[in-house]
Amino acid sequence: MMKINFGGLPTPCYIVDERLLEKNLKILNSVQERTGCKILLALKGFSMHSVFPLVGKYLKGITASSLFEARLGFEKMGKEVHAYAPAYVEEDFDELLTYCDHIVFNSFDQWNRFKDKVKNVKSKNIEYGIRINPEYSEIRTDIYNPCFKYSRLGVTLSNFRPEELDGIHGLHFHTMCEQNSDTLERTIKVVDEKFGDFISKMKWLNLGGGHHITRPDYDIETLVRSILFLKEKYSIDIYLEPGEAIALNTGFLVAKVLDIVENGMEIAILDTSAACHMPDVLEMPYRPNIIDAGDPGEYPFTYRLGGVTCLAGDVISDYSFKQPLKPGDRLVFCDMAHYTMVKNNTFNGINLPSIATYSEAEGIKIIRQFGYEDFATRLS
Repeated sequence: MMKINFGGLPTPCYIVDERLLEKNLKILNSVQERTGCKILLALKGFSMHSVFPLVGKYLKGITASSLFEARLGFEKMGKEVHAYAPAYVEEDFDELLTYCDHIVFNSFDQWNRFKDKVKNVKSKNIEYGIRINPEYSEIRTDIYNPCFKYSRLGVTLSNFRPEELDGIHGLHFHTMCEQNSDTLERTIKVVDEKFGDFISKMKWLNLGGGHHITRPDYDIETLVRSILFLKEKYSIDIYLEPGEAIALNTGFLVAKVLDIVENGMEIAILDTSAACHMPDVLEMPYRPNIIDAGDPGEYPFTYRLGGVTCLAGDVISDYSFKQPLKPGDRLVFCDMAHYTMVKNNTFNGINLPSIATYSEAEGIKIIRQFGYEDFATRLS
């Protein structure tokens, strides 16, 4: 955060510190160098393509969950493009083939439905995979758990069809969310026991996302050991596709206090919104950190921070401050790069935050500002 003048930004505004981003990328690259694995940026977590040139210096490409994400990765990074979706839209599939190097199918029925289109591709070498569901996960929040009961994601062992693997190059699983490598190590044991006979026939195995590799307490040695175990046992390539680990703790959301109201406690209304600009605060839910703010009662002045929409529950959380807040004050929310820009919306006609970067070479650079036309063109 050194040298960033948050006061010089429009509000609300996302700003990504490229120094912190590169620090994360170097950690991820060290894992690639030690293990020979390939790490991809999952665009569902972070799609800020103005920094793709920096990301592309270290990572091998992107992974997409839709046609538009695949096209964005193809056009803006130009390295490997992988895709997975719970089901592919037939009208999109021919175009998807032009962007992708790997396509993973969620079911054998999906694979069989598109197999003829796949065979007709002569212009490039595309590899294909099946997503498996090992029915093992340590995620406690069902909405983020790909292996919860009746999950639609991946093929369970009882539904696996080894006789239909002809043309399939790899298997893919994704069972984690913001977790450490000890969870991966336990997951691999289950995957190995259930699907090992099929992995041995594959060219690659994709370990999905949810690996919090760039978190300060993350155990990289266990990750390295787990990857090397799979590579040595099966002589296959290993892919990881985190989104959050790339942008973890690299970005901020700068907001301004618009008003202070009283109703049993003091409530600060901001020009940002949990519902519009940081929806995971309500969905997860979680409480983001704010620079120079504390827990309720930690400092003398406590406020509930509310968003600017008319949604009654558009509340971020309660915070305390060393000095009283007043209209015009700026608050800087931390860790606002991943799952923010990709999920934000214009509910209530609230404008989207501006997007900026900070680098040693250029200082603050405003990448984009939004306006009425961005709101109106989404509607009919």
